[in-house]
Amino acid sequence: MIKNLKRYADEFKTFAVKGNVIDMAVGIIIGAAFGKIVDSFVKDIIMPPFGWVLGKVDFSQMFWVLPTSLDAEPVKYPTIAAAQEAGAVTVNYGMFINNIISFMLVAFAIFLLIKGINKLKTPAPVVEEVPTTKECPRCFTTIDIRASKCPNCTADI
Repeated sequence: MIKNLKRYADEFKTFAVKGNVIDMAVGIIIGAAFGKIVDSFVKDIIMPPFGWVLGKVDFSQMFWVLPTSLDAEPVKYPTIAAAQEAGAVTVNYGMFINNIISFMLVAFAIFLLIKGINKLKTPAPVVEEVPTTKECPRCFTTIDIRASKCPNCTADI
């Protein structure tokens, strides 16, 4: 049992030190920070003018209030916060629209980032190997490239 634990601890140490865990952690931290930036960009920069162009619409305040029962009329609330404070159940479709736009911007930013990284990568130089052997046209054996006569069938090459 202890021998197995030691082996697992050694395997984990190798895995963690190789950089897989560290790279993953850095990626998650950068991704979270990048997500906050994009979220702010969408909420504070993109959506206000977009809503203004569409007739002064604030997507973050677009919602439906679900009625308390199937036969009841839904109550109207001026904001999501007011509806939620009153205990109403809301469907916040405007926030969903914001999140879709945010996702599209993140996907586009990642596309541009990967495209830029790929441009920075220089392709490995193609090294063409100089052939050192050739095939005899009569007996099809492999012979040295410098040979003028096949050592197997004695054909002139």
